[in-house]
Amino acid sequence: MTVIRRPSPFREMVSLRDTIDRLFDESLLPRPFLASQSELGMPFDIRVSPDAVVVEAALPGARPEDVEITVTGSTLTITADTASEREEKSDEYLLREIRRGSFSRTIALPEGLEPDRATARFEHGLLSLSIPKAEVVKPRQIRISPVTDDRAAGTPEPPAGVEHREA
Repeated sequence: MTVIRRPSPFREMVSLRDTIDRLFDESLLPRPFLASQSELGMPFDIRVSPDAVVVEAALPGARPEDVEITVTGSTLTITADTASEREEKSDEYLLREIRRGSFSRTIALPEGLEPDRATARFEHGLLSLSIPKAEVVKPRQIRISPVTDDRAAGTPEPPAGVEHREA
């Protein structure tokens, strides 16, 4: 007796779905080896406060004198050099993930900043750059004066004997 298997449309649909799932899983999930070298070497945190934009960059292994910060228009570029202190010609690496060499990262900044007044701190491999906002772009609060007796508070009373006329 010979067993004949008929193709199942459901099996083919499940197989197609598995193939599509694998395709999306492999191409859309972030993986460290798919990230660009600049993203691996210099992650950023960027905060906006009412007075300034603060950029923090992790620069492990870099020294303050090896970091260059440039602002051109509304573009910020941070470049850093890390070098190996020792050369080991006889050793063979099994795993090498510590990045050495030169790397940089460029980001666009919001308009209305004053880079000439920027301050930078470098502590324990973390660069903190604060770029103040220009006075014209800082938010301003406008107070509303309460109105009493059809007159705004703080408006002087007309002198006695002088009639107040509407225009």
